[in-house]
Amino acid sequence: MKEKEFASMSKRRRISNAICYALLILISVVWLFPFFGLIMQSFRSYSSEYGGMVNYIIPKKFSLDNYRFLVSGETNYLRWYANTLIIALVVTVLQTANVLCVSYVLSRMRFAGRTFLMRFWLVLGMFPGFLTMICMYFLLKQLGLTQAGAVPGLILVYVASSGMGYYVCKGYFDTMPKALDEAARIDGATRAQIFFQMLIPLSKPIIIYTALIAFMAPWCDYVFASYVAFGHDRSYNVAVALTRWVWTNDYQGYFTRFCAAGIMVALPVTILFMCLQKYYVEGVTGGAVKG
Repeated sequence: MKEKEFASMSKRRRISNAICYALLILISVVWLFPFFGLIMQSFRSYSSEYGGMVNYIIPKKFSLDNYRFLVSGETNYLRWYANTLIIALVVTVLQTANVLCVSYVLSRMRFAGRTFLMRFWLVLGMFPGFLTMICMYFLLKQLGLTQAGAVPGLILVYVASSGMGYYVCKGYFDTMPKALDEAARIDGATRAQIFFQMLIPLSKPIIIYTALIAFMAPWCDYVFASYVAFGHDRSYNVAVALTRWVWTNDYQGYFTRFCAAGIMVALPVTILFMCLQKYYVEGVTGGAVKG
């Protein structure tokens, strides 16, 4: 009797698993299909296959013409890519350091106004950043950090309020025993030594998580970047520049180039997430335990 029940349960489990896998495969195909189409379009030559005027996805003849165009002197794509990379890397370093320091202070130290400060930042973070765009634009303009100076201006804006994003990182520090700090203090260690020599080496997952989040924001930003660099071609980041391509009258000609440029933009982020996925998940789950 038990063997029959076990066999019946095993059969139901196999059927259930088969249905789940089928649904997951279907969802994956639907989700990945646009990316597949983007990659295929990037290898299609406009000169030989009439740009966007085709009724098939896989090119009849693969070509690297679009990628050659991106690295040639006919476009400022390499300049735009360099702008984006510089902004993203500088913001990643400064914002990660800022968030780690603020999180450590709020997690380990007790001082007057600490609770009020955290609540104030929480409420302030509920207001969308769009509300301050006009004010920030005129402030940056007075400092010469718009258009030709858009790159340092964007770095300043991205880093300025980054300390308000301390929530996950503080939660991760809260999970570390405070006995470590107390033992180190008894041995004569300073706050800085505890932070840099004890907590930072133990915080690899949350550091990687914070760095990835910091890298993604300027890498993908379009709205504020277009607002600050408006009208100055050499200060565009990739997102703003590619949008200008789509707006051109030669839409069919630039469409395949747009796809190739999109692949080159997505490649670094994809590699980062594939290599650091383990630490990213550890950072998210570890920082969500306590707040």
